[in-house]
Amino acid sequence: MAENPAATAHITANTHLLSTISAYEIYLNDQARSPYTVKAFMSDLRLLASYFPEDRSLGAITTSDLNQFFEWMQNERGVPCAPKTLARRITTIKSFFRWLHRNGVLMLDPAEKVVQKSAISPLPQVLSDDEMHAALLAADRYRRKSKPDARPYALLALLLGTGIKKSECLGIHLNHIDLEAPGGPQVFIRYASPTNRYKERKLELGDDWIPAYDEYISQYNPLDRLFPWSPRRLEYLLEDISNDAGLDKHLSFDMCRWTYALNEYKRGTDPDTIRQNLGVSKIQWRELNMKLRQLAGQA
Repeated sequence: MAENPAATAHITANTHLLSTISAYEIYLNDQARSPYTVKAFMSDLRLLASYFPEDRSLGAITTSDLNQFFEWMQNERGVPCAPKTLARRITTIKSFFRWLHRNGVLMLDPAEKVVQKSAISPLPQVLSDDEMHAALLAADRYRRKSKPDARPYALLALLLGTGIKKSECLGIHLNHIDLEAPGGPQVFIRYASPTNRYKERKLELGDDWIPAYDEYISQYNPLDRLFPWSPRRLEYLLEDISNDAGLDKHLSFDMCRWTYALNEYKRGTDPDTIRQNLGVSKIQWRELNMKLRQLAGQA
C-alpha cells in the first residue's frame, strides 16, 4: 500500500538516485522525524549516491550493488566506519528503498535482503547509591541558601525518580502534572507528533518531590512549561550539581535515566513495567535489558 503517492509521483525506476534524495527528505519531514535523524539519513544517502555513477538509475541498483557498497564503506573507503554508524546506514538504505517499493516506484526492493547489522553501544555510566545521594544532597542545599533555589533539586529528583529523557523533560507543561490523581501525584509524558504517541505515559511522582515542586513554582512562577529554559541551561545546572557533590562523573540527563532504570531493575520491578516507564519499544528494550543485567552484575 502506498504511504504517500504524491511524494513519489514524479519518480520512476529510471530516475537517477541523486535526484530522488530530496523527495525522501520531504517524506521524512512529513513523518515528523527528528531533524537529527533526517540530517543523518540524508548524509547516508548522499554517500550512497557518490558511490554510484551519476547516471545510475534507481531500477538499476541491485542487492549485490548494495552489499558491495557496504563492503567498500567498511574495508575499501579508507575512512573508519564504527559499527553503530554502519548499522544506521544500513537502516537508512533499507528504509529508503522500502519507501520506493511501497509507493510503486520499484517492483522489487533491492535492500530487502541486505543483512541488518546491529551495533551494541558501550555500557552507559550510572550513579552509585552513594553518588546519587551525594548529588541529591548537593541539589537540596540550594533550597537552604539565603536565597533559596528549589530548581536544582526539582530537576534532579524528577529525572532520578522517573527516568525521563531530556526532550521529554523539556516538553512537560504545568497541566501535565496532576498532584490530585487518584493513585497519587503523577506526570503525563506527552508527544506532539502522532508517530510518537506510543511513548506517551503517566509516571508516578515521589512524595518527597512535591514540596520541592511547590517551592520551585512559588520561586519561578513558570507560566506554561515546567522548565522554560534551553537544554544547555539545564545541562549546566546538572554540571553545577555534579561539581558541588564532588562527583568524578559528568552528571547528565542520560546518566539519570540509566540510574533510574538500574535502580528499578535491582529493586525487582517487573521488566515490562520498567520498559513502559521508559517509553521504549519491545525491540529497543532487548538491548536496554541486556545492559541493565550487565550493570547490575557490576554493582
